[in-house]
Amino acid sequence: MKYYLSLAIGILASMGSVFAQTDYDVTKIPENLKTDAAVVIRNEESFFDIKGLGAARMDYKVAITILNKAGEEYSEMAEVYDKFSSIYNIKATLYDANGKKVKDYKSSDIKDQSLISDFSIFEDNRLKLLKFASVNYPYTIEYSYSQDYNGLLSFPSWRDIKGFGVSVEKSAYTIQKAKNYKMRYLTSRNLPTDSVIIGEKVQYKWKSTNVAAISSEPLSTGIDNVCAWVKAAPNQFEYDGSSGNFDNWQNFGSWLFNLNQGGNKLPEATRLMVQNLIKDAKTPKEKIRILYNHLQQNTRYVSVQLGIGGFRPILAEKVAQVNYGDCKALSNYMKALLNEAGIPSNLIVIGNDMPSLNPDYSSVGQANHMILCVPLEKDTTFLECTSQYTPMGFIGYSNSDRNVLMVTENGGKIVHTPVYNAKANYQIRKTKIILAEDGTADSEIRSTYANAQFEENLSMTLMEPVELRKKIIEGSPIPMAQLTSYKYVQPDKTVPVLTEEINFKTNPILTRGGDKLFLVVNQINRHENVPLKVENRKTYFAVPFGYNDDDEISYVLPKGYNVEFLPKDISITSEFGSYTAKFSVKDNTIVYNRTQTMNNKKYAPEKYGEYVDFYKKIYQADKQKAVLAKTL
Repeated sequence: MKYYLSLAIGILASMGSVFAQTDYDVTKIPENLKTDAAVVIRNEESFFDIKGLGAARMDYKVAITILNKAGEEYSEMAEVYDKFSSIYNIKATLYDANGKKVKDYKSSDIKDQSLISDFSIFEDNRLKLLKFASVNYPYTIEYSYSQDYNGLLSFPSWRDIKGFGVSVEKSAYTIQKAKNYKMRYLTSRNLPTDSVIIGEKVQYKWKSTNVAAISSEPLSTGIDNVCAWVKAAPNQFEYDGSSGNFDNWQNFGSWLFNLNQGGNKLPEATRLMVQNLIKDAKTPKEKIRILYNHLQQNTRYVSVQLGIGGFRPILAEKVAQVNYGDCKALSNYMKALLNEAGIPSNLIVIGNDMPSLNPDYSSVGQANHMILCVPLEKDTTFLECTSQYTPMGFIGYSNSDRNVLMVTENGGKIVHTPVYNAKANYQIRKTKIILAEDGTADSEIRSTYANAQFEENLSMTLMEPVELRKKIIEGSPIPMAQLTSYKYVQPDKTVPVLTEEINFKTNPILTRGGDKLFLVVNQINRHENVPLKVENRKTYFAVPFGYNDDDEISYVLPKGYNVEFLPKDISITSEFGSYTAKFSVKDNTIVYNRTQTMNNKKYAPEKYGEYVDFYKKIYQADKQKAVLAKTL
C-alpha cells in the first residue's frame, strides 16, 4: 500500500503556530540533502492534542520539495478519515523552484471520496485527496489541515524518513496530554524525548533535522534501524461505545474477549449440520478437518471495516446465514463450529506479514489479521480461516514464526506461531533432458513444492488453462520450442505440498565449437545475476524466506558423443546458507545434483558484502560447463 506522509506525522508548535520557514527556494536546500534524494521534506510539523479518553485533535502542516519525476508519488495530499473523525481547515499551495507561489488550491480542488480497498465491500473510510501538478521540476508543495477524533484506539505514529530517496530538513512531533492521562510510547534508539509541563498539560516532543536520503537497498527489511520514529498508544480508551485498557496484552485480550461475548451462537439448523458432519469422526483432529473443509467450501472472505466492527467479529449465526465474513468473522464462525463439536479454540490476533508483537508494548497498530488456534492435548493447530485452498494447519509464511495474541477468557496471552524452516520450505525437482546433436532437447520436469514454496506456486492450480500455459512458457528457464503437456496437482488436500509435471521440446541449449558441444549443466535453477554491491549499506537485509532447493538433472547425450570434460564437485558454505553441486557420468548420461539452502535470518548492514560474495560464488558455480566430443 502506498505510504502517505500523513501516516507518519510530524510536529506543529503547541500554540498552533505557522511555519518559521516559508522560503522554499530550492537553492537553499543543503547539498547533502540533495544527494540520492528525489524528495526533500522541508518542514513537517504536527501537534496531537489529547482532549480526553475518546477525543483528540491533530494539527498538521508539511512542505515537500519534489526534485524530479522519481518523487512524484509524494506530490499529493491523501488523508484518511471515517465516521469517528473529521478533517477540516485544509490549505494547500504550490511553489516553483525559486519558492515563488504558483497557486493556492481551493476547497473545490480537493476530492472527498470513499476509500474502499480492493478486498473490501463494507468499509467506512474516506479520503481527502489533492494531487498537486507541475510541469517543471523541482517544485514544492505545502498543505495543512486539522483533524478531530471522536474515539481513540491508537495515536498517530511518526518517522522522519518516509522512504528511500527522501531527505529531511526538519521534522518533528508533539503529543500533548493532561497530567493525569496515562499513555505509553516507544522511540527509536538514541532519539531524545523532550517533555515540558505547561499548566495542567504535559507535552512530549521529538524532532529530527538535516537527515540525508538513503538509496534503495536490495533485500532491505525496512528503514526502522536508520530513521527516527515514535509509536504511542493510550492506556484506557473509549471508542464507538466501548471502553477498555491497552496497558498490557492481557487487558487488550480481555477487551477483545468481552467484545465478542455471545457471538458464538449458531442457528439450530447449523448445530444439527455440525453433529451430522462429525458423527463418524473418531478423533478431535478428524473433526477439526471435517469442519475446516466445510468452512472452506461454504464461505468466502469479505473485508468489513465499520467502526467497532473492525474489532468485533460478525455474529456466528449471521455468518451461517450469509456464508461470508472477514478474517474475524470467519475465525469466530469456525470457533463456533468447533464449540458445537466439543472442541475449545481461541481467536488469535496477528500481524500478517508484519513483525512479531512486542511482548512489552501493547497497541492496536501491531496487528492486522485474525486466525484461530485449536490447542489439543498433544498438538496445537492454527487455522487460517480466510483461505479456501490452503490445507488445515498451514497458516502461510506471512503468519509464521511470530509472536501473536491468543484471546482467552482470562485475557490476552502472547504465543508463537509455527516455524517453517528452510528444510520444510523445500523444492525437490527431477529433470530428464534428452539431447539431440542439433542442440535441441526433449525435457521432462517433475517438481514437488512444500510449505512456503507450495504457497508461492499455489496460484498455478487456480489459473485458467490459457493463462497458465502462457505463464509456464514465459517463466521457463529453458527456452521452449513447444510445450507438450503440463499438470499441477495437490495430491493430498490435507498437506501443503504441490506437484508439477511439465513436458516440452526446447530450442537449442548446446553450443558448438568445432567438433565439440558445450553444455551449461545447470539449465533449470540457475542464478543469472549477482545482487548489486552497496557501499556503506544502511539497512538490515534478509531473503524473503528460508528454503531448500534440491535439483537432479539427467542429460542423455546425443548419439555419437561422449563426455570429454566434466566440472569438479563444488561445495560452498556460509552463515547465509549452503550450496553443493555434484557431477557424474553413468551409461552415457550426465547426472547433475544441485542443492541450495538459504537461511531466513535478519542480517546487519555490514554483512551485506559477505552475502554478495557468497552469491557470486553460487553464480559462478551455476555457469559450469561440460564438453561433449564425437566418438571415433
